[in-house]
Amino acid sequence: MSDCLFCKIVKGEIPAEIVAENDHALAFRDINPQASTHVLVIPKVHIASTQDLNNENVDALSHMALLANEISDAEKIKDSGYRWVINTGDDGGQTVFHIHLHLLGGRQLNWPPG
Repeated sequence: MSDCLFCKIVKGEIPAEIVAENDHALAFRDINPQASTHVLVIPKVHIASTQDLNNENVDALSHMALLANEISDAEKIKDSGYRWVINTGDDGGQTVFHIHLHLLGGRQLNWPPG
């Protein structure tokens, strides 16, 4: 999608602090971190939200999950614990309509989250 912020990051049109990537997913630091580790993991293809997952693109979640696991190890939060969050829609707190997984860690995360 030509006007999608995250698609522009994937294309290298907008700078981001890239943490890791694989053939299908890209991870970069959140510009407004909510924990000492706050990384966004996105698919390299545009999928607006979880509501747009289907049989043809659902494997994007697996690629995102595997990359998030690699990052949790590299960021040294694997053993202490971390949280994955995927917001969907306005009421779910989604502000960029390109599916993304928030990887949060490095501090005690409270429940419920908000």
